[in-house]
Amino acid sequence: MDRHPITGWQARLELDFARRDEATILEGRRHFGPLRVQKALHPEGPAVCHAIVLHPPAGICGGDRLSISATVDAAGHALLTTPGAGKWYRSAGEQATQSLDFRIGAGAALEWLPQESIVFDGARGAMDSRIRLAEGARFIGWEVLCLGRRASGERFSHGELRLATRIEIAGAPIWIERGRIAGGSALQDAPIGLAGRSLAATLLAAGADIAPALLAECRSVEATEAGALTGLTALPQLLVARYLGDSSEAARAWLVALWKILRPALTGREAQPPRIWNT
Repeated sequence: MDRHPITGWQARLELDFARRDEATILEGRRHFGPLRVQKALHPEGPAVCHAIVLHPPAGICGGDRLSISATVDAAGHALLTTPGAGKWYRSAGEQATQSLDFRIGAGAALEWLPQESIVFDGARGAMDSRIRLAEGARFIGWEVLCLGRRASGERFSHGELRLATRIEIAGAPIWIERGRIAGGSALQDAPIGLAGRSLAATLLAAGADIAPALLAECRSVEATEAGALTGLTALPQLLVARYLGDSSEAARAWLVALWKILRPALTGREAQPPRIWNT
């Protein structure tokens, strides 16, 4: 049997959130390698538990394997974010991976709101997300991908990024998406691809049908970046929002504006941006 040496960081983080009376607490926390959360935070009161996911190496290199899993028990509410932009560095050949596995109990809510991921030219990465909701659960999550370092004049001309997302409600899939962005491919400039933009962002809100009035309100949010492309689609128990542009600040502003509309409608709580976003 062939044996291949393990290279790169092998990191795993497992979080368990539970509802206790009127509070959501971080009941369990297990980690292996350089993935941590320092402590549970309650900036908007005891009902919602915030956690900042830390990756001390600050970047993902070829051969790294990062795994983040979170479980929110019935009626709990957790929000996960990151302290800064993630970086996917150039690889000499090995692929780096990040996998997310979220389980959300009945009547519970989980928000995954990381800051942007910067994919360096020559990076080889794979991002795999699986979100499993019980009946009555809610999920709001986004991903912002910056392909190349545009401010430095760098395009994503080599390497590849593979993407896979699966969302289930009570075991039945409601969203399955797979994609591959190859550095320097025609897809980057094609109208049916990235249309010449260097940034692609997606927001997914799952667990409830989106009323026409709510969809119209979301569609009224305009991008502040000239030339940016946006679109929203309502599916059964799912809203999909897309952004194509070049400015991570403008993309985040658009996503946050949508979140401020969707969060009260889906969870009954006003949006309160994590303080770490201001640092």
